[in-house]
Amino acid sequence: MLEPLYLETRQLRLNPIGAAELLRYPDLVTEVFELFSDAETLHFIPEKKLNHLADADQWLKAAILGSHSGRNVIHLIIDKSSGRLIGIVDIIPPGVAREHYRLGHYPFFIEFYLKAEYKGKTLMSTLLPKILQTLEQQGIPNVAAVVNRHNYAASKLLAKCGFQYRQPFDVVQDFYEFTQVA
Repeated sequence: MLEPLYLETRQLRLNPIGAAELLRYPDLVTEVFELFSDAETLHFIPEKKLNHLADADQWLKAAILGSHSGRNVIHLIIDKSSGRLIGIVDIIPPGVAREHYRLGHYPFFIEFYLKAEYKGKTLMSTLLPKILQTLEQQGIPNVAAVVNRHNYAASKLLAKCGFQYRQPFDVVQDFYEFTQVA
């Protein structure tokens, strides 16, 4: 089973939803709503849009249950200076991926979301290699990502971090895979 990740950079902290976050649950619901209701943030993934605060509450409850049941692990990206949520990293195990995708093999998948105002600041360029290194230390050498083929920034980030383009995933997305070099 995937162990939750705890990472820090100079500006960011990445951690699963824990007791500290639950103590500020109403604020966290608002921050999740801000992330998943912003049109610029969701430009390439409009299907993830949340329309109401109640939707964010349900999303957060599902994330907590999913993490505690081993289905996936939602990690919060927190700006250390403000203490506010600026993004989310979701790590999805092969068994869960198998429920949703039809592939020849099923690695762990990573999805990440970053507030629009934080894009282009190389935050994920710093954080993603640390995530991949920590996953490798847990015995997870292969990680995949699916990206809208018009999201050039995400494709460039994945390539910079060692992901290789593998194939089209569907009519709008491409499949990338990272394999640790021994």
